[in-house]
Amino acid sequence: MLFNTFGENYYIDLDKLEKEIELHSSGDTQYHLVKYELYKMMIETILTEDEPVDEKLGPKNSELTVPFKISFNTLRIKNIINKI
Repeated sequence: MLFNTFGENYYIDLDKLEKEIELHSSGDTQYHLVKYELYKMMIETILTEDEPVDEKLGPKNSELTVPFKISFNTLRIKNIINKI
């Protein structure tokens, strides 16, 4: 998945996302449902943001919603969203 924001191209690292939600257990692969749902909501928030973004202001743009800022920053810190 590739998207452009703040004048830069980003992608969602699905392999990293899968590792973040995977439960470490022997046998079958299982996923942590709460983590899955939270990451899912954060990604949806980023992909559906409809506020105008002033590319010159970048991340300090006051037009961005609080959910977008929290989602974007959390996913960047976890390396699920990366610059190309």
